[in-house]
Amino acid sequence: MDLELTAIQKELKAEFKAFVDKELLHQANEYDKQGFIPQELIQKLGASGYLGATIPAQFGGRGIDQISYGILNEEIGRACSSTRSLITVHSSLTAETILRWGTKAQKEKWLPLLANGTKLAAFGLSEPEAGSDAASIKTAYQEQGSGYVLNGHKKWITFSQIADLFVIIAQGINGITAFVVDRDTPGLTIKPLDGILGTRASMLGEIYLKNCEVPAENILGKIGWGLQQIVSTALDNGRYSVACGSLGIARACLEDSIHYTKTRSQFGHLLKDHQLIKQKITNMIIEVKAASLLCRNAGYLRDKKTPYSIIQTNVAKYHASRIANTIAADAVQLHGAIGCHDSLSIQRYFRDARIMEIIEGSTEIQQILIADHGIASLSSIL
Repeated sequence: MDLELTAIQKELKAEFKAFVDKELLHQANEYDKQGFIPQELIQKLGASGYLGATIPAQFGGRGIDQISYGILNEEIGRACSSTRSLITVHSSLTAETILRWGTKAQKEKWLPLLANGTKLAAFGLSEPEAGSDAASIKTAYQEQGSGYVLNGHKKWITFSQIADLFVIIAQGINGITAFVVDRDTPGLTIKPLDGILGTRASMLGEIYLKNCEVPAENILGKIGWGLQQIVSTALDNGRYSVACGSLGIARACLEDSIHYTKTRSQFGHLLKDHQLIKQKITNMIIEVKAASLLCRNAGYLRDKKTPYSIIQTNVAKYHASRIANTIAADAVQLHGAIGCHDSLSIQRYFRDARIMEIIEGSTEIQQILIADHGIASLSSIL
């Protein structure tokens, strides 16, 4: 693998950074406090092609490669994890999954709308009693006439407050199945969810489905494909986005910490000259570098479409989300009292980082997957 970015990738990285510095970096704390990202920002994300970053040009997207998509998530993640959550759920979980498993008619109908942000999408998997154990979902579908009827309750659904389109995972006599459901479907209601620890502007909600009639052509994939094909693909895509977003959090904490140590004096010396501070900064640098390489490796393998890309994405998500927490905690400690105050972004990074170890497969789930894979074929990971 060539670690050097191509000329196009370097141009994209510069573009992403410029967008984030102008539109997100200094506004993210306010978004966190108000509990939503404004429609104006969403329109800018759509106009810039970031909501359809990996969607092919034939469907109105930018069709960028996976390494560049990882950089996009990293850049947005270093400023605003809530906005990165929109990219994750809209693009990675939903649009890319429709691209992978949708019929020709489904792709032509929905992907152009998702690519430019005309419609926003969310992924309806989690339930009050079903998180890591996705197979235990209780939302049910039943065949009726030429279509299906859905009943159930989804919870913790990112950006469901404003999404126009949902991929709903439901259980039925023929197995777990995925359905594309329009927000305006009679019987579908959304209840906002407040009080989340981090990514507070990600507009979480609960979805209630009561006798929602969905036509058969809205089945994503095939009947019974909901878990092994649809959910597996969506989570793999989402883990890559979250891994790179976690790297962004870690990098932001490192950069802010270095800046602070150059300006803050204690005991007659700048913090940067204290040995224990040097130790913290060293650990941050090494962990950020390691996470960067793991994310780059996962992106490279995803572009190559190799079977090893899935486990390497798990490895990247596991490491990057964990070090984001460690580095954020050290950054708060290094900043002292001001690091705990909402006048700085450090406290938000600390809260956002905690979410990263839970979403798209918890740290414990990643440990199981990585260990099982390593026991079966260690060489395929190392």
